Amino acid sequence: MELLGITGVAAITIICYLVGSLVKCTTLDNKFIPVICGAFGGALGVVGMITIPDFPATDYITAIAVGIVSGLAATGIDQAVKQLSEKKEG
Repeated sequence: MELLGITGVAAITIICYLVGSLVKCTTLDNKFIPVICGAFGGALGVVGMITIPDFPATDYITAIAVGIVSGLAATGIDQAVKQLSEKKEG
């Protein structure tokens, strides 16, 4: 059942990616997207620790850190996709 814990971390990244995409649709400045994704990921890290038995964190600080890193990974993935698509066009 250890796979479920790692899958929870990937799920945080995907959910944060969606949150970042939703923020792009608002009038909020895009410079806040990494902060929003990181904060949302931190909150989801705590939820994951509480609800997923094999989550890779056993205390709140580590769960928040895992969530923040996962949330920030979502913005990194977005930027990587953006850079790759710009290289193909140019």
